[in-house]
Amino acid sequence: MVYKLRFVQKFKKANQALFLQIEKKFIELEKTEPGFPSGKRFLPVTGKEASNTLIWEAEFSSMEDVVSALHIIEDNTQHDELLAEQIEYMSDTYSEIYKQFQ
Repeated sequence: MVYKLRFVQKFKKANQALFLQIEKKFIELEKTEPGFPSGKRFLPVTGKEASNTLIWEAEFSSMEDVVSALHIIEDNTQHDELLAEQIEYMSDTYSEIYKQFQ
């Protein structure tokens, strides 16, 4: 079964350039840190979420893999440092996990 992990991060529109500049550092972390979960990023054009929202998502083959990915993220000090830098520009954030239907 496929599971999708999503991080939804709303940022202050006035700080979009700074927020996304830091997000590029997260992209580099995903590329250089062995075993670190890698996802796709989206900025809404139309829909429920405002345009000042970043959506990161990745698919996993089991719920255990999702939990493992979350632990890897939680235990990574470089991720913590980048998050501390980026969080001042966030206005809201939440996580979602979906499971595939059929």
